[in-house]
Amino acid sequence: MEPHSFKHVVIGLIFSMTLLPSRSGSLAPCNFPAIFNFGDSNSDTGGLSAAFGQAPAPNGETYFHAPVGRYSDGRLVIDFIAESLGLPYLSAYLDSVGSNFSHGANFATAGSTIRPQNTTRSQSGFSPISLDVQSVQFSDFNRRSQIFNKQGVFDKLLPKEEYFSQALYTLDIGQNDLTAGYKLNLTTEQVKAYVPEVLRQFSDAVKRVYDQGGRAFWIHNTGPVGCLPYVLDRFLITAPQVDKYGCASPFNEVAQYFNRRLKDDVIRLRKELPLAAITYVDVYSVKYTLISQAKKFGFKLPLIACCGHGGKYNFNNSVRCGGKITVNGKEILIANSCQNPSVRVNWDGIHFTEAANKWIFEQIANGSFSDPPIPLKMACQRMDH
Repeated sequence: MEPHSFKHVVIGLIFSMTLLPSRSGSLAPCNFPAIFNFGDSNSDTGGLSAAFGQAPAPNGETYFHAPVGRYSDGRLVIDFIAESLGLPYLSAYLDSVGSNFSHGANFATAGSTIRPQNTTRSQSGFSPISLDVQSVQFSDFNRRSQIFNKQGVFDKLLPKEEYFSQALYTLDIGQNDLTAGYKLNLTTEQVKAYVPEVLRQFSDAVKRVYDQGGRAFWIHNTGPVGCLPYVLDRFLITAPQVDKYGCASPFNEVAQYFNRRLKDDVIRLRKELPLAAITYVDVYSVKYTLISQAKKFGFKLPLIACCGHGGKYNFNNSVRCGGKITVNGKEILIANSCQNPSVRVNWDGIHFTEAANKWIFEQIANGSFSDPPIPLKMACQRMDH
């Protein structure tokens, strides 16, 4: 399966522009009053930091000018989604300090998987807050919001009851389920073998949200993990397994397999959940296009981390972005940011820079990488398939 080239981006744009009027008729943009997000570090706005300690500086330096729980120099795709809908940035559900949930909540945490892991965070680095936990947190938040938003100050901090059925539900998770298998020394075929069970649990989570009134779902597929510096640095990859852009083909093949199965599950969910509008977003193709043709879009060194320390990819698993060493009793930052993150794709070996996140958002917002090909602002509209 060959990812989209730039030509496909243009064709997709034309296709969506010509197709929309004929299929959607006079559909009006949705008025989403809130966003509820489920995911991993690609969309974590402070969940893991609230639970296990703040993502260190220089994270956040570009836009927020301080660490704010995001594993990036600035905003994430979920931040640009919120901005485009005229909503505030999402507070992490786990963050009790300074949070306002009146327009939604973010249940994502860095390191989250769909399927619960049989390892602790200190053993594997994966968050214990897997998708099933996130959906329990959402259920509790939904139920208790109805009680507390009738009590004094809370009405300004919690969503209105009707927001839960009118909200946009975004999901971006699954990447860590794939790398989890490789960390356990499983083969590519063994990783593929458990993907259907992972996606069954994903579908169950969507159904639970639907049962509580969720109707508009915006689902990202998983990105090309074989192009991430930490994968290229950490796992044994032979020369024949590297594609012409320097990415690890077996990892990308597993991601594409996951994505094909995810799309099949989305089609099934549309039949099982007749009132839901479910949009599948091909983020893989967008990210692969950016990485493989970085220069064309004003970026450089797509496989080298901007913030890191040493090695071929400027990534060292034991001294990650913000890492320090102690010399003569004094802490010295050795894993610092590169000079100009605005022209870099990869931030810290695992995550994208704000500039890359903004570019990715701009490609997906108009629906040219979506099935059905409707823009984000119309994601509440059901379309016949």
